[in-house]
Amino acid sequence: MIAAFFAFVLVGAPVASATPEAQISRGEVLKRAATWLTANNGKQVPYSMSKYWKDGYRQDCSGFVSMAATLGNANPKGGPNTVALATSKYTTPIKIADLKPGDLFIDPVDEPGDDFRHVVIFEKWTKADKSQYMAYEQRGGHGTDHRVLTYGLTNSKYKPYRLKNVTG
Repeated sequence: MIAAFFAFVLVGAPVASATPEAQISRGEVLKRAATWLTANNGKQVPYSMSKYWKDGYRQDCSGFVSMAATLGNANPKGGPNTVALATSKYTTPIKIADLKPGDLFIDPVDEPGDDFRHVVIFEKWTKADKSQYMAYEQRGGHGTDHRVLTYGLTNSKYKPYRLKNVTG
């Protein structure tokens, strides 16, 4: 209370208290991600940047990741967006060699085209040479998917990140 008073007096604005996100295991992130594959009466949740699923999360890629990682959907409504997910509030950059199940590949760059801000959840390597991996994603024109990807493995805007609230 005293710190908030001094912050207001010195800066002229109230201090927002940072609430840590709920901790979640890697296995639980993947389990939650898989639920959207059949959550729509046995079908995947449809993609939308403006609609919210029954659980309150946006039906886009970042809303999907927020849901899987239990990042909260009230502030901001629907969960943090892709750009926010790539910040130190939610994630830490990692090396590709350090990827574990539940980590992310994020492209937070705001450039129109096929490669326009996206995030996927890494599950596992599908080849010994680490040239492709299995991932969960929420993608336009399709909805929730679980498929082999190569995003981030070559010269790309996709970079690997670790969620701060994921344990194990």
